[in-house]
Amino acid sequence: MRFISSRKTAALVAALALAVCALPAAAAGRKIERRVPPVYPELAKRMHIGGTVRVAATIAADGTVTQAKAISGNKLLESAAENAIRQWKFAPGDGTSTENINVDFEVND
Repeated sequence: MRFISSRKTAALVAALALAVCALPAAAAGRKIERRVPPVYPELAKRMHIGGTVRVAATIAADGTVTQAKAISGNKLLESAAENAIRQWKFAPGDGTSTENINVDFEVND
């Protein structure tokens, strides 16, 4: 019984270590200092396509966006969302962080 107990303890310690390692290096939710709206793609406008594009943005310590990659949303809107996010400026932080940002496209008739 002692063997099982120590195995369970080891598994718990390993799980906690993985949870701690999964935390980001910098705190999430950095303040946005400059937000650039996306340019609505003409084809998407004509087709009345709207919705939300979720973009994973990598932000350097100085607050500049070094990478933006759409992780969900309509394919016709992804490029516009990524291009807009690359122009955003965040508050400086302790290190590189990743933010998931929702970019909304509304169809206006």
